[in-house]
Amino acid sequence: MRFGLFCSPKADAPGFPPETGQGFRDYLAFNVEAEALGLHSSFSVEHHFSGWNQASATLMLLMALAARTTTLRLGTAVTVLPWHNPVLLAEQAATLDLLSNGRFDFGIGKGYRHSEFKGFQIAPDEAEARFEEALDVITRAFTSRERFSHHGRFFHFEDIVVEPPSAQQPHPPFWVAAGNPHSIARAASRGFNLILDQYASPATLGERIAAYKTARAAQGLAFDSTQVAVARQLYVAKNEADKQEALKRQAEYTKRTIVSARRPDAQPGNAGSHVLAYADKQGATEENALFGTPDEIAAMLEALQRAGVDYILLTIAGGRDQLRRFAREIMPAFTRERAAAE
Repeated sequence: MRFGLFCSPKADAPGFPPETGQGFRDYLAFNVEAEALGLHSSFSVEHHFSGWNQASATLMLLMALAARTTTLRLGTAVTVLPWHNPVLLAEQAATLDLLSNGRFDFGIGKGYRHSEFKGFQIAPDEAEARFEEALDVITRAFTSRERFSHHGRFFHFEDIVVEPPSAQQPHPPFWVAAGNPHSIARAASRGFNLILDQYASPATLGERIAAYKTARAAQGLAFDSTQVAVARQLYVAKNEADKQEALKRQAEYTKRTIVSARRPDAQPGNAGSHVLAYADKQGATEENALFGTPDEIAAMLEALQRAGVDYILLTIAGGRDQLRRFAREIMPAFTRERAAAE
């Protein structure tokens, strides 16, 4: 198996207010150690107006991380295209790809938090159209070395050539989060890599991976299991009591995301996003988290492996001690197996 990180950096840290930026410095140090311990990648979120100092300038953080690492792949999970000027975004992404020597993974999405649509004053029912138009412009910007113009519904550009070119050609790989059959088939048909959510069961993940593989085959595209990354929360517990306390803390943290995502007038069961699809069932957002002793986590990883999961992005609760425990006590058995296969 291949392991990476799924990070949600914050400007503040325990004992340090956000104006110190200590949380961002801790994020950089955490990822530098993750690379040294053998993790493959680090994907980071983009969020705005949360009220708890979440990362909003994700590409800037990844650029800082690029300067401190040499092998770690650097990903967004995800850059929300409706919030951005697509030409400026393409320029920034290509610059990051160049300075990281081709290590950028471009995770893109449409947005799901009600608070962000409200803050940017963008109608949620425009998200799909804005995403598609921005993606068209970004792709053309990456792949064309000739000047072009674009006059669309949301964006207008005249006689431009987007510079610099990216290191990876024709462009950094696109990753999208998808869950329903239509979105999975669409991602596969476009050649996008896939991020699957952290809440789904191994059985559901197996179904989604099979659907993605089938859709790629229908387009004449090869399938590699590492084109699908599965997000998972992780906590290596000392015992059952420690595990249960950690699950309670995680549930409280997740509630904040649900509040930010859900419209005030939304009815229970109206998903609207991956997290809201699980929000109305008690314990559903923690049910498949990798919380437990090393033996328990190893068993859960084996279940994921049997379902076809070969690449996991970990949201690690508890800091660098947790990262070290996972890397030293659990990860080697699974990475040795992958190395032997290669």
